[in-house]
Amino acid sequence: MPTSEFPQVQPFIDYLAYQKRYAHHTLISYENDLRAFFHFLTTECGTAVITEVKPVFVRSWLAGLKESGMESKSINRKISTLKSFFKYQLRQGVIEKSPMSTIVSPKIKKRLPQFVAEADLATLFNHVEFPDNWEGRTHRLILELFYNTGMRQAELVTLKESQVDKSGQTIKVHGKGNKERILPVSKELMTAILDYREQKRIVLETADREVLLVNSKGSSLYPKYVYNIVKQYLTSVTTIDKKSPHVLRHSFATHLMNNGADLNAVKELLGHSSLAATQVYTHNTIEKLKDVYKKAHPKA
Repeated sequence: MPTSEFPQVQPFIDYLAYQKRYAHHTLISYENDLRAFFHFLTTECGTAVITEVKPVFVRSWLAGLKESGMESKSINRKISTLKSFFKYQLRQGVIEKSPMSTIVSPKIKKRLPQFVAEADLATLFNHVEFPDNWEGRTHRLILELFYNTGMRQAELVTLKESQVDKSGQTIKVHGKGNKERILPVSKELMTAILDYREQKRIVLETADREVLLVNSKGSSLYPKYVYNIVKQYLTSVTTIDKKSPHVLRHSFATHLMNNGADLNAVKELLGHSSLAATQVYTHNTIEKLKDVYKKAHPKA
C-alpha cells in the first residue's frame, strides 16, 4: 500500500524525521501503524478524512486488532502512534479535539526484564575462547561494549571512532531522538578499543575508518549480524529464554542496581527519559534480596 494513497500521513512522518529526528526503524513503525489505521477507516468507516475521525472508529479498529490475537503491548504502541499523530494535528490547527482523548490503553502484565547472571558473564569473558582472527576480536569487543556500557544495538552499530574519547575515558553515543549521552568506560575496555582501532589499520588497510566496529571485509556491521553474535555466545553460558543485545543492556543495569548503584545514575547511563523506565530494575534487585533471604535466613 503506497504512502501516496494516504497523503495525510506524510507531513507527520516528515515532522518526526526532520524535527524530532526519530530513528529510521521508528519512522517505519509509525508509518505502518498509520497506513493500517487509515486503510481501516477507508474500508470499514467510509472516510479517511482527519476531521471526520471519531473515537468509535478508533475503538473499532483496536477491537479488531485484539480479536485477531494481537498482544496488548503491540496495541498500546499503535495507540501511542495515533495519540502522537492527532496531537500533531491539534498543533497544526487541523482538528479542535483529538479522537484519542477518551481512548484508554489496555493494561499490560509487567514482566521483569531477563538478564544474564554475573557468574555466567564472568565465564563468558574469562573462559570462553574467541576465534583467533579478526572476527573473534570483533565478537569479543561487541560483547564487552554491550555489557560494560549498556548501549543499545543501534548505538553500537553506528558507533564512530570519533565518539571514543581516550583522554576522558568515555564514549559519546547518540540515542533515541538523537539525544547524546556520555558513557564512562574502564581502562581495560578503553585499551581494548584503542588496540582494536590500531589493529584495524594494520590488518584491514582498506577498512572503514569512520565506524569503530567492522567485519573481516572492513565493512560496518549490520543489526542482524550483531544480534546473531550475541545470541551465539550467550547460548554457551546461559539457559535464559532471551539471548539478545537488549538482554546484555538489562544485565548491565541489573548488575549495577544489585551492587548499589544510584537509580538516577543508572537512568542517565541508559539514556531513559524518565525514572519510570529505569525503576523496573529495582524489582530485579528486590527479587534477588528475597532469594538471598530464603536461602540464608533460618526462619525463611
